[in-house]
Amino acid sequence: MRLLPALAVVAITLMPGPLPASDMHVWTVQDTHRVLREDPAGKAVTVKLAAARNEWESYQVLLRAPVAVGEVNVEPGSFKAADGTPLRGCRVVLYRQHQFQLTEATHRNKEFRPGWYPDALIPAVHPLSGKPLVGARFSAVPFDLPANQTHGFLVDVYVPPLAKAGVYQAVCRVSARGDKAVEIPVELTVWDFALPKVPVLQTALGSPADRMRAYYRKRAKDGKEKEPADWDTVEIQCAQMLSEHRINATPWAGSGTLMPVAQADGKYEIPADQIARFRDFVDRYNVNAFCIPHPRSVIKDPEAEREKLRTWLASWDKAYKELDRAQVTFYTYLLDEPNDEEAYQFVQKWGKAIRQAKTVVKTLVVEQTLTQNPAWGDLYGAVDIWCPLFCLHDPKTTAERQALGEVIWTYTALCQREKTPWWQIDLPLLNYRVPTWIAWHDRMRGLLYWGGMSHWTGVDDPWTDPKTLDRRVKGKGQLYNGEGNIVYPGRAVGYDGIASSLRLKALRDGIEDYDYLAILERMGRAAEAEKLIRPLASSWFEWETDPAAYAKARAKLAELILQK
Repeated sequence: MRLLPALAVVAITLMPGPLPASDMHVWTVQDTHRVLREDPAGKAVTVKLAAARNEWESYQVLLRAPVAVGEVNVEPGSFKAADGTPLRGCRVVLYRQHQFQLTEATHRNKEFRPGWYPDALIPAVHPLSGKPLVGARFSAVPFDLPANQTHGFLVDVYVPPLAKAGVYQAVCRVSARGDKAVEIPVELTVWDFALPKVPVLQTALGSPADRMRAYYRKRAKDGKEKEPADWDTVEIQCAQMLSEHRINATPWAGSGTLMPVAQADGKYEIPADQIARFRDFVDRYNVNAFCIPHPRSVIKDPEAEREKLRTWLASWDKAYKELDRAQVTFYTYLLDEPNDEEAYQFVQKWGKAIRQAKTVVKTLVVEQTLTQNPAWGDLYGAVDIWCPLFCLHDPKTTAERQALGEVIWTYTALCQREKTPWWQIDLPLLNYRVPTWIAWHDRMRGLLYWGGMSHWTGVDDPWTDPKTLDRRVKGKGQLYNGEGNIVYPGRAVGYDGIASSLRLKALRDGIEDYDYLAILERMGRAAEAEKLIRPLASSWFEWETDPAAYAKARAKLAELILQK
C-alpha cells in the first residue's frame, strides 16, 4: 500500500521571530475556517498542502500587530521540485480578505458573535488578463495593517492536469515598509491522480451576469453609476470564474445558448450553428447540466397541445444527439416550491405530459420526495429530478424514487431549522463545504441555489453592507446576512465582472471533495468511502463541525484512490 504524508492544515513553516520594527505576527490557516478581525494571533504550525491534478487548494496568511504597519505586501512564490524543475502550468493567485461588520445575527443563529467577518476576496491581478489591478476602491496590496486588528490574505494554488506526482517547494514572502521579509516555506504534494475535467456533481446556481444586469440597470436609473460597457467580457469573466470553481456556467446570446425555431411544417429545429457554439461552450467551461426554457414559453396546455409539445421536445432530443456530450443533462425547471394543491396539479399535468413524450429532457421540481399533503395527491410519475431543501430530505421516499431511476438533487434557501448547514455569512465557513459530503452520502447528484449567487439589490453597496436579505424592512420576516450573495461586483476592485469570496472557495472545495467520493464510487469502493464519511456527515442534522476532520478524511480518500 502506498502511504501518504499526514495532511493537516497547510505545508507552511514560519521563520522564527517577528518582524523587527513592527513586531508583526504572521501565522497561517488552511482549514475551512474564517478568522475574524478580533481574533488573536495564532501560533506557527508546520503542515502539508496536498492536492490531486486539476485541483485547487488554498491557505490563509494572517497578520496582526500592536502598532500600525504600512505597505504590507505578500508575494506567493512559484513551486519547484527538489531538482529545481518548475511545476509548469501551476497557478498561484493572491487575494486580500475584505471584512464586513456584523452587529446582528442571521435568523436562528444562536452562536453569533458580533465582529468583523472576512468574506469578499480582493484579487491582486485581473482574473482574465492576469495584469495587476491598480486605482480601484479596494486593492489587495500594498496594504496598511491597522494596530490590534487581524487581517488575512488567501493564496489559491492550482495543480495542472499534467503535473508530475511528487513534492514541490515554494516560498511565500510577507514584508512591510522598512522591515525584513518573513519567508514562509510552502510544501505541496501532488498526488498521482487527477480530478475529472468535468465535475461529477451537477449544479444550478444561476447566472451572476444576469443578476448584474438588473443591479446595474437599477443603479443607472437612480443615477448612481453606469452599466458595464462590454457585457460580453463580463459574461466571459463570470463563466470562467464559475468553471474554475466547478460550477455550471450559463450560456448567453451569441455564446451558445439553444432555442428551438418554428419551421414552416409546424415542427421545431435548433439550428446547427447554435449547437456547434453550445458544444464549444460546454467544452470550454466544463458544463454538465443545462436548464432549457420552460415549454410553456411556446405551449399553453400540454394536454390540448400534446403533439406540439412532442415536436418541441423532439428538437431538444435531436440537439442532444448532435451535441454528443453524454455528461450534459438537459432539464427544465418545472416549478419552484409547489406549496399548494394548484401547484401540485400544475406539476402533475406538465410533468406527466413531458415524461410521456419519452424525451431526453428531464423535469426538475424544487420539492421533497415526501408528499406535503396527501389531499393534493402526489407528484410521482411527473418528476425526474427531485430537489428537496436540505432539512426536508426524506431518506425513505428518496430511496424509493432512486430505485425507480429518478434523481435527487438538493438546495439551500433561508435558514429555517437549526443544526443544518445554512449559507449565511455569519455561520461557519464549513457550512459551504459539508453539504456535498452529506449529498454524496445520500446519493444526491446535484446542488441548487437561488439568486444567481449575486443578490445585491437588497443593499446599496454589497462591499460595505452584508444585510443582503433583510425582510424586517417591510415589517415582517427576518434578517439573513449575505443571503443569495457569494460573489461581489468586481468594479470595486478594478474590473467589471464578479469577485470571489471565502464562501465560494469553500463551496468549490466541497465540489472537489465530491469528485474524490465519485472516483471511489466508480472504482467500486463506495463502501470504503462510506466508512470514512459516515462519522462526519451522516445526515443534514448530524455532521462534524471540526474543519480539520474533513481535511484528514480527504487525505484518507486520496489514499484509497491511490491504492487502485
